[in-house]
Amino acid sequence: MSPTTAPVLIACAHGTRSGDGQQRLFQLRAAVAAQQPGLNVLEAYVDVQHPALTEVIAALPAGTPAVVVPLLLSVGYHVQVDIARAVASRPELKAAAPLGPDPQLARLLHDRLLAAGLEADDGVVLAAAGSSVPDADEDVREMARLLGSLIPNRIGIGYGASAEPAVPDAVAGLRAEGFARVVIASYLLAPGFFHQQLLKAGGDAVAGPLLQAGQKGPDQPAGGGSSALAELVVERYRAALAR
Repeated sequence: MSPTTAPVLIACAHGTRSGDGQQRLFQLRAAVAAQQPGLNVLEAYVDVQHPALTEVIAALPAGTPAVVVPLLLSVGYHVQVDIARAVASRPELKAAAPLGPDPQLARLLHDRLLAAGLEADDGVVLAAAGSSVPDADEDVREMARLLGSLIPNRIGIGYGASAEPAVPDAVAGLRAEGFARVVIASYLLAPGFFHQQLLKAGGDAVAGPLLQAGQKGPDQPAGGGSSALAELVVERYRAALAR
């Protein structure tokens, strides 16, 4: 199947009021399109921003095949309910898996932590947005296990909302274990409200979110190369088509 006849890729993010976060999501979609010339890549959101996913689907001509790729890091309400319902509304639509957990994300988290000055004897809090869906908690725990395969540090887990422990409590817990320094790993796609809250959570350093700003791509260090996150989006798209 050539890109020009391939199903539409609907890149569906949560949405953010942060202008910086919006720009980084734009860069991610642009990187996906650059990797797949001719593929129609559409933006959509489940909250905060427009166009809403339901609006994007309604605007597709009848019979147009499309794959909704969640630009989300775990299974949660938006994946299991919002996206699932939207996709179920038309038989020619498919839903891909969320981006995480994945070893590629662990490598990106590792890079962000090193850039934040992580040392071998620091405690680390993996900070996720949080969800009331039990599967989402297991996804975050799997992400912690993947990150733990790359670093020797003790890793705790904290959440921004809807799950416990909260990030400040996770930081305090590691300090109670005797860690003099605690570094927060931002398991968030882009800057926004939740990332700003991490700056107030009591850590000695806060790593950047997965999407980094820069002309070479949304997640690239200097020296460049193809976008790791864009590759992951394309992997999820292709896996959904293969099912």
